[in-house]
Amino acid sequence: MAHIYLDELQLLAAAGLAAAGANPAMADSTARALVYAESQGLGSHGVSRVPFYAGHLRAGRAIGSAVPSIVHERGGAALIDAGSGLAFPACALAAEQATARAREHGVSFVGVTNSHHFGAAAYHLEALADAGLVALALSNSPAAMPAWGGKRPLFGTNPIAAVFPRRGGARLVIDLSLSQVARGKLMIAARDKQPIPLGWALDADGQPTTDPKAGLEGSMLPAGGVKGAMLALIVELLVCALTGAHFGFETESFFVDEGGPARLGQAFLAIDPGALAGNGAYLDRVEALVEAMLEDEGVRLPGDRRRKLRDEALKHGVDIPDALMAQLRAMSGAA
Repeated sequence: MAHIYLDELQLLAAAGLAAAGANPAMADSTARALVYAESQGLGSHGVSRVPFYAGHLRAGRAIGSAVPSIVHERGGAALIDAGSGLAFPACALAAEQATARAREHGVSFVGVTNSHHFGAAAYHLEALADAGLVALALSNSPAAMPAWGGKRPLFGTNPIAAVFPRRGGARLVIDLSLSQVARGKLMIAARDKQPIPLGWALDADGQPTTDPKAGLEGSMLPAGGVKGAMLALIVELLVCALTGAHFGFETESFFVDEGGPARLGQAFLAIDPGALAGNGAYLDRVEALVEAMLEDEGVRLPGDRRRKLRDEALKHGVDIPDALMAQLRAMSGAA
C-alpha cells in the first residue's frame, strides 16, 4: 500500500481528470468529492473511480467541456442540466439552488438531468447541513437490479442519502444504496481478484454467484427484497420522470467506456425546519431521539464511523493500493 496525504491525492486525481479532458472546475470538484469518499473509507466511491471517469471522458461518455446551467425554475423548484459532463459541478449548483430556494420558500426540490455517476451521495449534502437544512439526495444509475419478479437488470442501485443537523452534536448522516451492497464493492473485489459473499449478486443466468465479475455482468440483489426493489422504483421515477433523465436501463454500465453519455438523473430535497415547527423544536426533537437511541449500549449514530475516519485521514492521510497509486501518478504525469 502507498501512503499519501489528502491534498496531494486531490492534486493527483484532478490532474488525471484534466489530462483526460475535464475542464478545471470539473476536474477540481470531482477530485474533491472522490478524495472525500476515500477519506471516509469508501474506496468503491473514492479515487478508484478516476480511471473510470477518465475513460468516459476520453470516449465521450462524459463531456469534459460541459458547464451546468439552470434550464427550468419556478418557486422552490429548479432543473439543472449537467450537459452530459461529470456530475459534480451540476450537483454543486443544485445544492446551492436547493439551499437558496429552501431558505426563501421553506422547502425546495432541485433536479439534475443529463448527468453521470455522482459518487458518495452524502457528500453533496454537506453544504446544505452547514446551512441548517434537513436534506435528501437521490440518484439513479445504470441498470443493475431487476424489477421484483423479473430477471433482467432494469433499475439502478439508486443511492439515497439524508442529513439531519443537530444542536452542537455531529449531524446524522444516512447514506445507502438500494442493492444489498453498493455495486462499487463488486468493482473493488473484481480488481483485487477476491470472491464476494453469496447474497450480493446473481450471474447473467440469474444464479447466485461469488464471482464479482459474474455479478457485474449479471444483476445485484435488492436490499430488503421486494421493499428495496420498490424503493429503487421510487428513485427512478423521482430523478428521471421529473427531470427527463435516462432510466437505468437506457444507459450502459459505468464499467465500460463504450456507449453514449449516461444522461442520468439526480434530485435534492431541502427543508428549512424554521418553516415547520421551528428550529428550536426541531433541534430539541432530534436530541430527544438521539438520547433514546444511545440508551442502548452498542448503538452507533449514522455517520459517526465515516466522520472519525475522515478526521483521522485529514491528519495522517490514507493508504492507496500500489497499483492504483501508480496508475494515478501515470495519468497525472507525475510518474
